[in-house]
Amino acid sequence: MQLIVGLGNPESKYNFTRHNFGFLALDFYAKIKEINWQKPKFNALWYKDGDRIFIKPQTYYNESGQAVQAFLRFYKLQPSDILVVCDDFDLNFGTLRYRAHGSSAGNNGLNSIANHLGTNNFPRLRLGTNNPDIRSRLGDIDFVLGKFTPEEKSALPQILQEIVQKIDTLA
Repeated sequence: MQLIVGLGNPESKYNFTRHNFGFLALDFYAKIKEINWQKPKFNALWYKDGDRIFIKPQTYYNESGQAVQAFLRFYKLQPSDILVVCDDFDLNFGTLRYRAHGSSAGNNGLNSIANHLGTNNFPRLRLGTNNPDIRSRLGDIDFVLGKFTPEEKSALPQILQEIVQKIDTLA
């Protein structure tokens, strides 16, 4: 069994923000596979697809580790059984980068998961959001909480399709 975790913030005001790219990816996956999110369990929306459980923690981005830890304990999974899908503002927009383990590189959601699990040894799929012009004008916090530009939004369907294929390959 594998746990696929999308990172984001739960309020609708965060929809289509860069920080909610992980949520957006899992929502797109669910739509393609015609799967519906279930009522919250362990403070996360979830659905099961075969031997994979997908979750969107509802604890806000910086506390995502709480829900991840609860699912791991309940299903008796190991950190290596996780795939975290999250945004990364250091990667150019649309770039996908998989790592089997590693540092958080300052990503507070990954920090939270590592702190709750006591290890950085869990797989992650980073989704590039960097747009240097906008980021330099807004600063990091407003950048990640900002909405995708119209140009970025028009590229999302193709990128999300690539993410679905990557998840199916990795999970």
